[in-house]
Amino acid sequence: MLETGFAALACVALAVIMLIVVVDVAMRYALSMPLGWSYDLIGLYLVVTVFFLMLPDTLHHHGHVAIDLFQNILPPRVRHLGQAVGYAAGAVVMALIAFEAWGRFQSAYAGQDRIAALVPWLTWPAYLVVLIGTALLTLRLIYRVVGHAFSIFSRHDLVEMPPPPETTALQGEDVL
Repeated sequence: MLETGFAALACVALAVIMLIVVVDVAMRYALSMPLGWSYDLIGLYLVVTVFFLMLPDTLHHHGHVAIDLFQNILPPRVRHLGQAVGYAAGAVVMALIAFEAWGRFQSAYAGQDRIAALVPWLTWPAYLVVLIGTALLTLRLIYRVVGHAFSIFSRHDLVEMPPPPETTALQGEDVL
């Protein structure tokens, strides 16, 4: 539920980005009055929100890039071992990023750090979003590591496997 909620929040942030860009472009070229704060707001908060809050949901739905060349020919135990090792490496990297984000969040919050711009936006909310996204992704990765590790010794998949690659050739108008 958390992943879905944060994904919905990321979608709202993406819609806000599009709205701000449209208004900024219209005001810039129609009225020669651009929004001086738009790039800072989009770059500091909204893009970070879209990226980091979508990561866990994307992993949950197997939406990341995967190399599945040998997926169908490997024995199930070897596939689970490969998945467990890969997810474990990802969990370590994401945990390190979350740990660094926690430190930066604490420092920015304590110092009430702001960017030097027309609007002095606080920086700690951006670090908080990074922390939330990477922490939730780390939990999802750990779930997958444990599930694949136990699946090595089980006769069943205890965690969902990535879907098989789509190999159907497109015909006619579908090619376009």
